[in-house]
Parts: sequence; C-alpha cells; structure tokens
Amino acid sequence: MAEINIDAVRKNYGRNPVVHGVDLNFRSGEFVVILGPSGCGKSTLLRMIAGLEEISDGTISIGGTVVNKLEPRERGCAMVFQNYALYPHMTVAANMGYALKVAGVKKEEREIRIQETAKIVGLEEYLDRKPAQLSGGQRQRVAMGRAIIREPKVFLFDEPLSNLDAKLRVQMRIEIRRLHKRLSATSVFVTHDQVEAMTLADKLVVMNKGHVEQVGTPLEIYHRPRTRFVGEFIGSPAMNFVEGIITADGTGFGYDGAPLQIDPHLGKHYAGQKVALGIRPEKCSIVAAGSLNSIAANVDFVEELGAGKVIHADIDGETFAVCVEDHEQYKPGDLIGLQLPAQDMHLFDIETGLRLDAMPAVQNAAPATQKISA
Repeated sequence: MAEINIDAVRKNYGRNPVVHGVDLNFRSGEFVVILGPSGCGKSTLLRMIAGLEEISDGTISIGGTVVNKLEPRERGCAMVFQNYALYPHMTVAANMGYALKVAGVKKEEREIRIQETAKIVGLEEYLDRKPAQLSGGQRQRVAMGRAIIREPKVFLFDEPLSNLDAKLRVQMRIEIRRLHKRLSATSVFVTHDQVEAMTLADKLVVMNKGHVEQVGTPLEIYHRPRTRFVGEFIGSPAMNFVEGIITADGTGFGYDGAPLQIDPHLGKHYAGQKVALGIRPEKCSIVAAGSLNSIAANVDFVEELGAGKVIHADIDGETFAVCVEDHEQYKPGDLIGLQLPAQDMHLFDIETGLRLDAMPAVQNAAPATQKISA
C-alpha cells in the first residue's frame, strides 16, 4: 500500500513560511495533481514528500510509516524532474540502470529490467545513445524509465513537461496516464498548467500562497470552485468577474442598470451586500444590447480559434470573454449585450473570496436553502 497522509505540514525558510499547515490524504493508486501558480508552495510540498526538503512541522506518512526522518532512498519514492537530471556521460541504458547498480542488483538482472523498462517507455532502439543525442521527449522518457525501473510505491513528478513543446506535452500526458494505469502506483504530479491538471488528475489539489484552496475531482473544481481564486485559475479562457450589489429582495444582482436575476435562495442571505459574480465564458451568450438579464458591452477584439471564437468585450475598462460559434460575426466596436444565465452564476464574498453557498450563513440555514446551483 502507498497511501500518503500529510498532517498539518508546514515549511519555513528562516522566518518566512512557505507552506502553512497543509492536511491532505492521497489514496493508494491515485493520480494526484497539485496545481497552482509559481511560488505557491506546490514543489516544496512535493520535495518534502520525497525527503529533499526538511519538514518544519507536522508529519508525512507513506504506506502507514511516518517518513519525516527517513532518507529519500528509504521512502519508496521515485522522482521525475523538470530538467530530466540525466547523467550526460552515460547511455540511456546506464542512466536507467544506475539506481539498480548502486543498490547492488546483479548485472544480468539489471539488463533484463532495463530491457523491460525500455519497452514500457518506448526506448528499445535508443539504449546505446547518450542524452545529447535525444530529443526533449525522449530524454523525459529516460527520466521516467529511470523512475519506473526502481518499482517504487510512489511516483513524484515535478513539472516534468514544462520544457517540451505543445505537441510533445500532449503526447507525454497521454503516455504518463497510460503508465500510471499500467503500474498502479500512487502518483503525485506538480504543475502550474491547468490543462495538464484537468486531463491527468483523479484528485486535484489547488494551492495558493502556501495554502490549499480546494481539493476534488477536476470536474468538481471546474463546475463548483470554492473560492474566487480557484474560479479565476481554472479554465481557459478564465472565468469572468463583475462586482455589484445584491438587491434588497435578494432576487437580483445590481450592475449598471436593471438587475440580473440570481438564485433567490442564495441571494436572500446576502441582500444589500456587495459581491463578485463569476461566470465561465462558455456559459455566456451575446444578445442585443438592452436585452433582459444582460450587461451592455463593446467588442474589443475577436480571437479566432478555427472551431470557434472568443469575443473579448469591454465593460467599463474590464475585459469579459465569451465563447461563440465560428459562424457568429462580430467586429471591434460593436455594442452588444452579455446574457448571464442565473443557473450558471458563481457568487463570491468580496472580503474572503469564498463562494457564497460555502459561507456559514448558508451552510447553517434550513435544508431547503442548501439546494443551490450557483
């Protein structure tokens, strides 16, 4: 078993805290992606699991064993780095078999396992080459092969696809997911790329400034972000936001004219308060300016994507994106209406950034008020 438990883990560099009391549980065989912007603490957390960084406080256990004081080689983890970390003077075969050689595995067994691993990662024809003779994707396969050959309980990936071009990243994502399914090990993958996160993860952990913002499946997080930060960070184009006041009767969101309709079960708890309304670009539609439940805007520019378009509109100096079909024609300067369906709105508290239906005022309300699809 390779379940990973992270209990109240903190990391400080001197007086500077970078990871703040993180609590997480990764089930055995799960593919976990830790996602967040640069500097959020995700790589530091991964390195603490691997034993490459000391833990300032809290505990990490792997397979039921607390590993805080164990050396990296004693933890049953194998790590794949962003920069491959290959030995340039060694062949592919020597790079993949080096850990076995150090462990004292006999040459005959090493060669068998190198051949088996090379077949898994598609490098049978490259075993005699050195890293300088390989493409970026092939070097990353060598790095993965070196991890696989150790037969670890846990695979740790630290932004392994960042140095690859777009086409190779897609190919390697597919290969990594296939490998995970084949090997059935627990995998923890760190990235700042939301596409990688959405396509690879069984469980997605979103971090920000050393804190865990949300944990869930990719679709749970996409459709129901717990905080404004998560809503902004997940999705391409990013979630749109406008700020306004919930009407006194709790049925509308007041923004520059007639109020937009919102879920009254939620609105009544925050009547008269200023909130942030978020909505995904693909959930909006363009209508005639002045239409019911719409916001007036001017087309700023049109992003042609082939299969469709993204209309970037201007609302009082703020950009608002809308995904439309390829046949829909708009040009810069057009006056349009942005229609926002109530069932697709996400409402967030201005001060805390929490979505309103995750706030105590709603959580502690009568059961009937909890059936919210904001």
